[in-house]
Amino acid sequence: MTVFPGGTGVTHLTVYDWTGPDGLPGGSAHVHLVCTEGYVVLEGRGRLQTLGADGYAETPLTPLTVAWFAPGVVHRLVNDGGLKILVVMQNAGLPEAGDAVLTFPPEHLADPARYRAAAALPPDDPAGGARRRKDLAVDGFVRLRAAVERDGPDALADFYGQAAALVRDQLPTWRGRWRDGPLAAATATGEQLDRLAEGGFHHLHDGEVTLLGPPPDRGYGMCGRLTTYQT
Repeated sequence: MTVFPGGTGVTHLTVYDWTGPDGLPGGSAHVHLVCTEGYVVLEGRGRLQTLGADGYAETPLTPLTVAWFAPGVVHRLVNDGGLKILVVMQNAGLPEAGDAVLTFPPEHLADPARYRAAAALPPDDPAGGARRRKDLAVDGFVRLRAAVERDGPDALADFYGQAAALVRDQLPTWRGRWRDGPLAAATATGEQLDRLAEGGFHHLHDGEVTLLGPPPDRGYGMCGRLTTYQT
C-alpha cells in the first residue's frame, strides 16, 4: 500500500456554495472521533465554525491559512466566495473512510438505520442527496450550537454519545487502517533510527519517488466536491 508521509491522507476540496437553512452557503457540519483534520486554504475565503471544549468559535479562512482541529471538534465550513482547500487527514484518510458523524437532529442519530438512510447519496441524484444531507446536518448544528451557547460545552455530551454508538461496529475496520497506515509508518521510522544508531544506512538505498496523478472523478463529500488521492 502506498502511504503518504506519516500515514496521512490528502484531498482537494471545493466547498459547496449551496445556501443552508440558516442562509449561509457551505458544507455539512460533522465530527471526527479519532482523527485530527487539517486545512490548507488554496483559494477564496470563508469561515470555519466549530463547537468544542471552548464553546462556539468562528475562524476566518483566507489563502495560505493553515488550521487543524482534534477529534471531538464539531466543524462546519462556510463558503464566502470560491473557497478551495487542501485537506490533510490523520490515519490514512480515515475521515473520508468512515470517521465522520453528521450533526443530524437527535431523532436521526438515535436510530442507526434512519441515520444511514439520511446520510446515503442516491445513485440517481447524488447532488440532490448531498444537498439534503447538508441541510439536515446544518439544522442539527444550529440546534447544537444554541444548546452549547446556552449550557456550555457539556451540552455536546449527548451528541458525542450518539456519535460513538453509531460508529462502534466500524471500529475493527478503522483499527486495521490505523495499523497498516500511520502505525506502520511510525514503526518504520523507529526502525530507521535504530539502524542509524548502530551505524547502518542501507534503508537509504531503498528510497524512491512516488507519484499519484489527479483522481479521475470528483465526488460529493460532506463539505463539497472533493478529489481524494487514493492510498
